[in-house]
Amino acid sequence: MSEAHVPDRRHHATTRQRRFARGAHSGRAFAALGALALACLLASCSQNVSAQRLVPVADGLKKPVTITHAGDARLFVVQQGGQVRIIRDGALLKEPFLDVSDRVTTGGERGLLGLAFPPDYAASGRFYVYYTGANGESVLSRFEVTRGNPDRADETSEEVLLTHDQPYSNHNGGQLAFGPDGYLYLGLGDGGSGGDPHGNGQDLGTLLAKLLRLDVSPETGYRVPADNPFVTTPGAKPEIWAYGLRNPWRFSFDRATGDLYIADVGQNAFEEVDFQPAGSRGGENYGWNVMEASHCYDAGSCDQAGLTLPVIEYPHGPQWGSSISGGYVYRGEAVPALAGRYVFADFSSGRIWSADPAAGWDVTPLLQTGFNVSTFGEGVDGELYVADYSGGLIYRVAP
Repeated sequence: MSEAHVPDRRHHATTRQRRFARGAHSGRAFAALGALALACLLASCSQNVSAQRLVPVADGLKKPVTITHAGDARLFVVQQGGQVRIIRDGALLKEPFLDVSDRVTTGGERGLLGLAFPPDYAASGRFYVYYTGANGESVLSRFEVTRGNPDRADETSEEVLLTHDQPYSNHNGGQLAFGPDGYLYLGLGDGGSGGDPHGNGQDLGTLLAKLLRLDVSPETGYRVPADNPFVTTPGAKPEIWAYGLRNPWRFSFDRATGDLYIADVGQNAFEEVDFQPAGSRGGENYGWNVMEASHCYDAGSCDQAGLTLPVIEYPHGPQWGSSISGGYVYRGEAVPALAGRYVFADFSSGRIWSADPAAGWDVTPLLQTGFNVSTFGEGVDGELYVADYSGGLIYRVAP
Protein backbone atom coordinates (compact mmCIF):
# COMPACT_ATOMS: atom_id res chain seq x y z
CA MET A 1 0.00 0.00 0.00
CA SER A 2 1.36 3.42 -0.90
CA GLU A 3 1.54 6.13 1.73
CA ALA A 4 -0.23 9.43 1.20
CA HIS A 5 -0.37 12.62 3.20
CA VAL A 6 -3.61 13.53 4.94
CA PRO A 7 -4.18 17.27 5.51
CA ASP A 8 -4.69 18.72 8.98
CA ARG A 9 -7.49 16.94 10.83
CA ARG A 10 -9.83 18.80 13.13
CA HIS A 11 -9.19 18.17 16.85
CA HIS A 12 -6.22 15.87 16.38
CA ALA A 13 -2.73 15.92 14.99
CA THR A 14 -1.79 15.74 11.35
CA THR A 15 -0.77 12.21 10.40
CA ARG A 16 0.38 10.31 7.37
CA GLN A 17 -2.18 7.69 6.49
CA ARG A 18 -2.22 4.72 4.16
CA ARG A 19 -5.25 5.12 1.93
CA PHE A 20 -6.70 3.76 -1.23
CA ALA A 21 -6.36 6.32 -4.01
CA ARG A 22 -6.64 6.33 -7.77
CA GLY A 23 -4.50 7.60 -10.61
CA ALA A 24 -0.91 7.21 -11.74
CA HIS A 25 0.44 7.87 -8.28
CA SER A 26 -1.17 4.77 -6.79
CA GLY A 27 -1.80 2.31 -9.60
CA ARG A 28 0.87 -0.06 -8.30
CA ALA A 29 -0.75 0.01 -4.87
CA PHE A 30 -4.11 -1.04 -6.33
CA ALA A 31 -2.48 -3.75 -8.42
CA ALA A 32 -0.63 -5.11 -5.41
CA LEU A 33 -3.73 -5.24 -3.23
CA GLY A 34 -5.74 -6.75 -6.08
CA ALA A 35 -3.18 -9.52 -6.45
CA LEU A 36 -3.28 -10.12 -2.70
CA ALA A 37 -7.09 -10.26 -2.75
CA LEU A 38 -7.01 -12.84 -5.55
CA ALA A 39 -4.38 -14.86 -3.71
CA CYS A 40 -6.55 -14.84 -0.59
CA LEU A 41 -9.43 -16.21 -2.60
CA LEU A 42 -7.41 -18.99 -4.20
CA ALA A 43 -5.34 -20.03 -1.20
CA SER A 44 -4.66 -19.29 2.44
CA CYS A 45 -4.01 -15.57 2.92
CA SER A 46 -1.15 -15.40 5.39
CA GLN A 47 0.07 -11.89 4.64
CA ASN A 48 -0.56 -9.69 7.71
CA VAL A 49 -3.74 -11.52 8.74
CA SER A 50 -4.48 -15.22 8.42
CA ALA A 51 -7.47 -16.27 6.33
CA GLN A 52 -10.84 -16.17 8.06
CA ARG A 53 -14.11 -17.94 7.43
CA LEU A 54 -17.79 -17.31 8.02
CA VAL A 55 -19.77 -19.76 10.13
CA PRO A 56 -23.57 -19.78 9.64
CA VAL A 57 -25.48 -18.81 12.77
CA ALA A 58 -29.08 -18.49 11.59
CA ASP A 59 -31.14 -18.35 8.41
CA GLY A 60 -34.72 -17.56 7.49
CA LEU A 61 -34.43 -13.79 7.89
CA LYS A 62 -35.77 -11.24 5.41
CA LYS A 63 -33.48 -8.41 4.34
CA PRO A 64 -31.45 -8.07 7.56
CA VAL A 65 -29.92 -4.59 7.95
CA THR A 66 -28.81 -4.38 11.61
CA ILE A 67 -27.38 -6.85 14.13
CA THR A 68 -26.93 -5.85 17.76
CA HIS A 69 -27.23 -7.10 21.34
CA ALA A 70 -29.02 -5.95 24.48
CA GLY A 71 -26.27 -6.63 26.99
CA ASP A 72 -26.76 -10.40 26.94
CA ALA A 73 -26.00 -13.32 24.61
CA ARG A 74 -29.03 -12.81 22.37
CA LEU A 75 -28.62 -11.26 18.93
CA PHE A 76 -31.28 -8.83 17.70
CA VAL A 77 -31.62 -8.61 13.92
CA VAL A 78 -33.51 -5.80 12.21
CA GLN A 79 -35.44 -6.77 9.09
CA GLN A 80 -35.92 -3.87 6.70
CA GLY A 81 -39.62 -4.63 6.32
CA GLY A 82 -40.33 -3.65 9.91
CA GLN A 83 -39.56 -6.53 12.26
CA VAL A 84 -36.86 -7.21 14.84
CA ARG A 85 -36.02 -10.89 15.27
CA ILE A 86 -34.07 -12.61 18.06
CA ILE A 87 -31.39 -15.26 17.66
CA ARG A 88 -30.95 -17.13 20.94
CA ASP A 89 -28.54 -20.01 21.41
CA GLY A 90 -28.14 -20.28 17.64
CA ALA A 91 -31.87 -20.49 16.94
CA LEU A 92 -34.08 -17.86 15.32
CA LEU A 93 -37.13 -17.36 17.53
CA LYS A 94 -40.43 -17.80 15.73
CA GLU A 95 -42.11 -14.68 17.09
CA PRO A 96 -40.59 -11.25 16.41
CA PHE A 97 -39.33 -9.10 19.24
CA LEU A 98 -40.91 -6.07 17.57
CA ASP A 99 -43.22 -5.73 14.57
CA VAL A 100 -43.87 -2.20 13.31
CA SER A 101 -44.34 -3.17 9.68
CA ASP A 102 -47.69 -1.35 9.67
CA ARG A 103 -45.87 1.94 10.43
CA VAL A 104 -42.91 1.56 8.09
CA THR A 105 -42.48 2.54 4.46
CA THR A 106 -40.08 0.07 2.93
CA GLY A 107 -38.32 -0.49 -0.38
CA GLY A 108 -35.02 0.66 -1.78
CA GLU A 109 -33.16 2.35 1.06
CA ARG A 110 -36.26 2.89 3.19
CA GLY A 111 -37.57 0.75 6.01
CA LEU A 112 -36.78 -0.17 9.58
CA LEU A 113 -33.08 0.63 9.60
CA GLY A 114 -31.70 1.05 13.12
CA LEU A 115 -31.93 -0.38 16.64
CA ALA A 116 -30.02 0.43 19.82
CA PHE A 117 -30.22 -0.66 23.44
CA PRO A 118 -28.93 1.76 26.09
CA PRO A 119 -26.39 0.72 28.72
CA ASP A 120 -29.16 0.65 31.36
CA TYR A 121 -31.52 -1.48 29.28
CA ALA A 122 -31.62 -4.32 31.83
CA ALA A 123 -33.11 -1.87 34.34
CA SER A 124 -35.07 0.53 32.12
CA GLY A 125 -36.41 -1.85 29.47
CA ARG A 126 -36.37 1.03 26.99
CA PHE A 127 -34.81 0.83 23.52
CA TYR A 128 -34.65 2.91 20.34
CA VAL A 129 -35.46 2.35 16.68
CA TYR A 130 -35.12 4.38 13.50
CA TYR A 131 -37.40 3.89 10.53
CA THR A 132 -38.99 5.48 7.47
CA GLY A 133 -42.53 6.59 8.29
CA ALA A 134 -45.74 6.48 6.28
CA ASN A 135 -44.96 9.72 4.43
CA GLY A 136 -41.30 8.94 3.79
CA GLU A 137 -40.07 10.87 6.82
CA SER A 138 -37.29 9.65 9.11
CA VAL A 139 -38.53 8.66 12.57
CA LEU A 140 -36.61 8.08 15.80
CA SER A 141 -38.75 6.34 18.43
CA ARG A 142 -38.46 4.82 21.86
CA PHE A 143 -40.18 1.58 22.87
CA GLU A 144 -40.36 -0.55 26.01
CA VAL A 145 -39.99 -4.27 26.43
CA THR A 146 -43.03 -6.20 27.63
CA ARG A 147 -42.87 -6.73 31.38
CA GLY A 148 -42.41 -10.40 32.15
CA ASN A 149 -41.37 -11.30 28.59
CA PRO A 150 -37.85 -10.21 27.60
CA ASP A 151 -38.34 -11.59 24.09
CA ARG A 152 -41.27 -9.35 23.20
CA ALA A 153 -41.56 -5.57 22.95
CA ASP A 154 -44.67 -3.59 23.81
CA GLU A 155 -45.66 -2.16 20.44
CA THR A 156 -48.15 0.23 22.05
CA SER A 157 -45.38 1.93 24.02
CA GLU A 158 -43.93 3.93 21.11
CA GLU A 159 -42.84 7.47 21.86
CA VAL A 160 -41.74 9.39 18.78
CA LEU A 161 -38.71 11.47 19.74
CA LEU A 162 -37.75 13.03 16.42
CA THR A 163 -38.97 13.18 12.84
CA HIS A 164 -37.40 14.73 9.77
CA ASP A 165 -38.73 15.06 6.24
CA GLN A 166 -36.74 13.37 3.49
CA PRO A 167 -36.80 15.18 0.13
CA TYR A 168 -36.02 11.96 -1.78
CA SER A 169 -36.38 8.24 -1.12
CA ASN A 170 -32.69 7.41 -0.82
CA HIS A 171 -29.89 8.26 1.62
CA ASN A 172 -31.86 7.67 4.79
CA GLY A 173 -28.81 6.75 6.87
CA GLY A 174 -30.18 4.90 9.85
CA GLN A 175 -27.46 3.77 12.23
CA LEU A 176 -28.18 4.10 15.95
CA ALA A 177 -25.55 3.51 18.63
CA PHE A 178 -24.83 4.53 22.19
CA GLY A 179 -21.41 6.05 22.67
CA PRO A 180 -19.05 5.58 25.60
CA ASP A 181 -20.50 8.82 27.01
CA GLY A 182 -23.96 7.24 27.29
CA TYR A 183 -25.48 9.46 24.62
CA LEU A 184 -27.41 8.18 21.61
CA TYR A 185 -25.82 8.81 18.20
CA LEU A 186 -27.86 8.80 14.99
CA GLY A 187 -26.55 9.02 11.42
CA LEU A 188 -28.66 10.75 8.77
CA GLY A 189 -27.97 10.82 5.04
CA ASP A 190 -28.04 13.94 2.88
CA GLY A 191 -31.66 13.53 1.79
CA GLY A 192 -30.97 11.73 -1.44
CA SER A 193 -31.06 12.21 -5.17
CA GLY A 194 -27.48 12.61 -6.43
CA GLY A 195 -24.74 15.09 -5.63
CA ASP A 196 -26.57 16.61 -2.64
CA PRO A 197 -28.72 19.03 -4.71
CA HIS A 198 -29.92 20.93 -1.63
CA GLY A 199 -26.44 21.39 -0.19
CA ASN A 200 -27.36 19.65 3.06
CA GLY A 201 -23.88 18.29 3.68
CA GLN A 202 -22.44 21.70 4.52
CA ASP A 203 -25.63 23.26 5.93
CA LEU A 204 -25.72 23.32 9.73
CA GLY A 205 -29.34 24.43 9.58
CA THR A 206 -30.56 20.92 8.74
CA LEU A 207 -30.14 17.54 10.42
CA LEU A 208 -29.61 15.85 7.07
CA ALA A 209 -26.08 14.65 6.24
CA LYS A 210 -25.19 14.76 9.92
CA LEU A 211 -24.27 12.65 12.91
CA LEU A 212 -26.52 13.59 15.82
CA ARG A 213 -25.81 13.26 19.55
CA LEU A 214 -28.79 13.10 21.90
CA ASP A 215 -29.36 12.67 25.63
CA VAL A 216 -32.28 10.26 25.86
CA SER A 217 -32.15 9.83 29.64
CA PRO A 218 -35.23 12.02 30.36
CA GLU A 219 -38.43 10.12 31.06
CA THR A 220 -39.95 11.67 27.95
CA GLY A 221 -38.39 13.31 24.92
CA TYR A 222 -34.68 14.03 24.74
CA ARG A 223 -32.22 16.74 25.67
CA VAL A 224 -29.40 18.24 23.67
CA PRO A 225 -26.11 17.69 25.52
CA ALA A 226 -24.73 21.04 26.66
CA ASP A 227 -21.32 20.25 25.16
CA ASN A 228 -22.58 19.52 21.65
CA PRO A 229 -20.36 21.59 19.34
CA PHE A 230 -23.00 23.81 17.73
CA VAL A 231 -25.26 24.56 20.70
CA THR A 232 -24.30 28.24 20.63
CA THR A 233 -23.88 28.59 16.85
CA PRO A 234 -26.60 30.85 15.40
CA GLY A 235 -28.80 29.03 12.91
CA ALA A 236 -27.27 25.63 13.59
CA LYS A 237 -29.20 22.60 14.78
CA PRO A 238 -27.91 21.90 18.31
CA GLU A 239 -28.31 18.12 17.91
CA ILE A 240 -25.47 18.02 15.37
CA TRP A 241 -22.26 16.30 16.45
CA ALA A 242 -20.50 16.06 13.06
CA TYR A 243 -21.40 16.91 9.47
CA GLY A 244 -20.42 16.59 5.81
CA LEU A 245 -21.70 13.01 5.46
CA ARG A 246 -23.39 11.65 2.33
CA ASN A 247 -25.01 8.47 3.61
CA PRO A 248 -23.32 6.98 6.67
CA TRP A 249 -24.05 3.27 6.37
CA ARG A 250 -22.97 1.95 9.70
CA PHE A 251 -20.74 3.62 12.24
CA SER A 252 -19.34 2.08 15.39
CA PHE A 253 -17.39 2.86 18.54
CA ASP A 254 -14.32 0.84 19.41
CA ARG A 255 -15.34 -0.73 22.71
CA ALA A 256 -11.72 -0.64 23.93
CA THR A 257 -10.73 2.92 23.01
CA GLY A 258 -13.94 4.83 22.33
CA ASP A 259 -12.74 5.83 18.85
CA LEU A 260 -15.51 6.33 16.30
CA TYR A 261 -15.48 4.85 12.78
CA ILE A 262 -17.96 6.07 10.14
CA ALA A 263 -18.40 4.29 6.80
CA ASP A 264 -19.81 6.81 4.32
CA VAL A 265 -21.21 5.67 0.96
CA GLY A 266 -19.80 7.64 -1.97
CA GLN A 267 -21.37 9.12 -5.08
CA ASN A 268 -19.79 7.90 -8.31
CA ALA A 269 -16.13 7.31 -7.59
CA PHE A 270 -15.06 6.53 -4.00
CA GLU A 271 -16.10 4.87 -0.75
CA GLU A 272 -14.63 6.04 2.54
CA VAL A 273 -14.12 5.40 6.24
CA ASP A 274 -14.05 8.49 8.45
CA PHE A 275 -12.54 8.59 11.91
CA GLN A 276 -13.11 10.51 15.12
CA PRO A 277 -10.74 9.87 18.02
CA ALA A 278 -12.04 9.29 21.53
CA GLY A 279 -12.08 12.55 23.42
CA SER A 280 -13.04 14.61 20.38
CA ARG A 281 -15.26 17.57 21.18
CA GLY A 282 -17.18 17.00 17.95
CA GLY A 283 -17.74 19.40 15.11
CA GLU A 284 -15.79 17.48 12.47
CA ASN A 285 -16.65 18.32 8.86
CA TYR A 286 -16.11 15.17 6.80
CA GLY A 287 -16.31 17.05 3.55
CA TRP A 288 -19.39 16.08 1.55
CA ASN A 289 -20.26 17.55 -0.94
CA VAL A 290 -17.07 19.60 -1.26
CA MET A 291 -15.19 16.32 -1.34
CA GLU A 292 -15.92 12.73 -2.26
CA ALA A 293 -13.49 10.91 0.02
CA SER A 294 -10.23 12.89 -0.34
CA HIS A 295 -11.01 14.16 -3.86
CA CYS A 296 -12.76 17.35 -4.93
CA TYR A 297 -16.30 16.38 -5.90
CA ASP A 298 -16.59 18.93 -8.68
CA ALA A 299 -13.89 19.04 -11.33
CA GLY A 300 -10.97 21.28 -10.50
CA SER A 301 -9.82 22.52 -7.13
CA CYS A 302 -11.81 22.97 -3.94
CA ASP A 303 -11.28 24.52 -0.53
CA GLN A 304 -10.24 21.76 1.88
CA ALA A 305 -9.63 24.06 4.84
CA GLY A 306 -11.14 22.69 8.04
CA LEU A 307 -12.14 19.36 6.54
CA THR A 308 -11.45 16.01 8.17
CA LEU A 309 -10.45 13.62 5.40
CA PRO A 310 -10.99 9.84 5.47
CA VAL A 311 -8.48 7.38 6.85
CA ILE A 312 -9.49 4.73 4.29
CA GLU A 313 -10.90 5.06 0.79
CA TYR A 314 -11.25 2.85 -2.27
CA PRO A 315 -12.40 3.43 -5.85
CA HIS A 316 -15.56 2.14 -7.45
CA GLY A 317 -15.08 -0.85 -9.71
CA PRO A 318 -15.73 -4.59 -10.00
CA GLN A 319 -12.66 -5.45 -7.93
CA TRP A 320 -13.71 -3.27 -5.01
CA GLY A 321 -17.41 -2.52 -5.23
CA SER A 322 -19.41 0.67 -4.90
CA SER A 323 -21.27 0.73 -1.57
CA ILE A 324 -19.39 0.45 1.71
CA SER A 325 -20.82 -1.35 4.76
CA GLY A 326 -19.10 -0.25 7.93
CA GLY A 327 -18.10 -2.71 10.63
CA TYR A 328 -16.26 -2.80 13.94
CA VAL A 329 -12.85 -2.91 15.49
CA TYR A 330 -12.51 -6.53 16.52
CA ARG A 331 -12.25 -7.00 20.30
CA GLY A 332 -13.33 -10.61 20.62
CA GLU A 333 -11.16 -13.59 21.54
CA ALA A 334 -12.00 -16.21 18.90
CA VAL A 335 -9.91 -14.63 16.11
CA PRO A 336 -6.65 -13.29 17.60
CA ALA A 337 -5.32 -12.34 14.16
CA LEU A 338 -8.00 -9.65 13.90
CA ALA A 339 -7.39 -8.10 17.32
CA GLY A 340 -7.53 -4.32 17.11
CA ARG A 341 -8.29 -4.29 13.37
CA TYR A 342 -11.27 -2.49 11.83
CA VAL A 343 -13.36 -4.90 9.74
CA PHE A 344 -15.53 -3.54 6.92
CA ALA A 345 -17.08 -4.66 3.62
CA ASP A 346 -18.67 -3.60 0.37
CA PHE A 347 -22.34 -4.37 -0.20
CA SER A 348 -22.15 -4.70 -3.97
CA SER A 349 -18.96 -6.76 -4.29
CA GLY A 350 -19.35 -8.84 -1.13
CA ARG A 351 -15.69 -8.35 -0.21
CA ILE A 352 -14.54 -7.98 3.39
CA TRP A 353 -11.32 -6.27 4.47
CA SER A 354 -9.62 -5.35 7.72
CA ALA A 355 -7.50 -2.29 8.48
CA ASP A 356 -4.90 -1.77 11.18
CA PRO A 357 -5.15 1.69 12.80
CA ALA A 358 -1.81 1.10 14.50
CA ALA A 359 0.02 0.41 11.22
CA GLY A 360 -0.89 3.39 9.07
CA TRP A 361 -4.34 1.98 8.29
CA ASP A 362 -2.80 -0.87 6.32
CA VAL A 363 -5.69 -2.69 4.62
CA THR A 364 -5.77 -6.47 4.13
CA PRO A 365 -8.42 -8.46 2.22
CA LEU A 366 -10.14 -11.10 4.33
CA LEU A 367 -12.97 -12.73 2.40
CA GLN A 368 -15.00 -12.75 -0.78
CA THR A 369 -18.41 -13.67 0.57
CA GLY A 370 -20.35 -13.97 -2.67
CA PHE A 371 -23.32 -12.12 -1.17
CA ASN A 372 -24.47 -8.58 -0.39
CA VAL A 373 -23.00 -7.66 2.99
CA SER A 374 -25.63 -5.32 4.41
CA THR A 375 -24.27 -4.95 7.93
CA PHE A 376 -21.97 -6.21 10.64
CA GLY A 377 -22.89 -6.83 14.24
CA GLU A 378 -20.98 -7.12 17.48
CA GLY A 379 -22.00 -9.61 20.14
CA VAL A 380 -21.83 -8.88 23.83
CA ASP A 381 -18.55 -10.83 23.85
CA GLY A 382 -17.02 -8.76 21.05
CA GLU A 383 -17.37 -11.41 18.35
CA LEU A 384 -18.36 -10.17 14.89
CA TYR A 385 -21.36 -11.14 12.81
CA VAL A 386 -22.16 -10.52 9.14
CA ALA A 387 -25.55 -10.30 7.39
CA ASP A 388 -26.39 -11.66 3.94
CA TYR A 389 -29.04 -9.19 2.78
CA SER A 390 -30.61 -11.21 -0.03
CA GLY A 391 -30.06 -14.68 1.40
CA GLY A 392 -31.33 -13.84 4.87
CA LEU A 393 -28.45 -15.52 6.70
CA ILE A 394 -26.37 -14.36 9.65
CA TYR A 395 -22.75 -15.52 9.92
CA ARG A 396 -20.10 -15.30 12.60
CA VAL A 397 -16.51 -14.42 11.71
CA ALA A 398 -14.29 -17.34 12.74
CA PRO A 399 -10.60 -18.31 12.40
